[in-house]
Amino acid sequence: MIQSLPDNWITLIGLLAILVVASWLGDLATTRVFRGVARRVAGRTKSTWDDRVIERNVIARIAHVVPAAIMYFGVGPALGVTPVEAAAATDPDIVLLSWTLIRRVSAAFIVLTATMALSSLLDAANDIYTEAYSESNSRPIKGYLQVISLVAYLAASIVIVSILADRNPTVFLSGLGALTAVLMLVFRDTILSLVASIQIMSNDIIRIGDWVEMPQANADGDVIDIALHTVKVQNWDKTISAVPTHRFIGESFKNWRGMSESGGRRIKRAIHIDMGSVHFLEDSEVERLSRYEVLREYMGSKRSELDSYHAEHAPADPEVIPEQRRLTNLGTFRAYVVNYLRVHPKTHRDMTLLVRQLASGPQGIPIEIYCFSNDTEWGSYEAFQADIFDHLIAILPEFGLKAFQEPTGDDFAGAGGSR
Repeated sequence: MIQSLPDNWITLIGLLAILVVASWLGDLATTRVFRGVARRVAGRTKSTWDDRVIERNVIARIAHVVPAAIMYFGVGPALGVTPVEAAAATDPDIVLLSWTLIRRVSAAFIVLTATMALSSLLDAANDIYTEAYSESNSRPIKGYLQVISLVAYLAASIVIVSILADRNPTVFLSGLGALTAVLMLVFRDTILSLVASIQIMSNDIIRIGDWVEMPQANADGDVIDIALHTVKVQNWDKTISAVPTHRFIGESFKNWRGMSESGGRRIKRAIHIDMGSVHFLEDSEVERLSRYEVLREYMGSKRSELDSYHAEHAPADPEVIPEQRRLTNLGTFRAYVVNYLRVHPKTHRDMTLLVRQLASGPQGIPIEIYCFSNDTEWGSYEAFQADIFDHLIAILPEFGLKAFQEPTGDDFAGAGGSR
């Protein structure tokens, strides 16, 4: 049974109040004075690692150990209780219970504060690694540091419970075996993410700064953070998509890094030609098109080739119409596009360049341009692509060709008015 209050209970309460004030002053002195000194020292050094440690509040969290230590070691003299007396007591009174409670809570608080300081130190280590090493984009360590932090918090939780319950930590650890299935269920995502982080780093699957596209996760943009549980992607509309890390191992996605590293970005787009505008070139058209710089060599070689062919295949019977090979405006246009792209300064010279005719259909004859820009920056790439097709559409009439497009309301209105 707990005994009644001691005769000097007012004195004991006063001493505890003084201890609380001393603890508060100790916390104030360490968090303000010590942290202020640390900031000034860090500001005078050339290195940046100490700045990262201060920014992550490592010093401030360590400083909170001081008031807890004052309470832990000061409660005995304040209440007049020693550990030997507490261990020998068989019938605890309220003073002894107060001593026990304050010491246990203070010890538990020290463990918690130290663990939080360690977690902040790991965050600072990640900042230092990211800032100091260029390979941090391809070899991020944030996920591993988060695993260490998680393990530290789990260990601290066991120690704190054992302190408050006054039991050996091994008692709680021995019971974890029976809870293995539950722990596997609770930490399933963490385990999957840890394995995924290892595979991502070892196989260099994604890096910070990569442009990734994962439609099933509504992610299309730059990777800005790779953590243990999530990969943050800043989409092109500036929204942030948080994708579980393990999904980059278990699901398909597109990484555009290869395009950026190759130095070329593909253009694959077609112009649809009206089939009714395709015809053989007349001699006057051949002469006129031969004056174009990008076609001069092509037209000269073609004319020589056709002249040789016609000379070799002249019919013996003058009444027989010979099978003549003639240039078409569409074929000449394709040759023009090829030569135009080859001499363009923004076309990648070492990558595929094709101008091909696809199967004709209800929308005319598709002439597809397949080439690569030597500038992978989005704005420059789009400008180059637009310049190409602006030019090609505008020059179609020079070849007697027309671009195909669906009739609009104005076309039907004009047809009705002509009647």
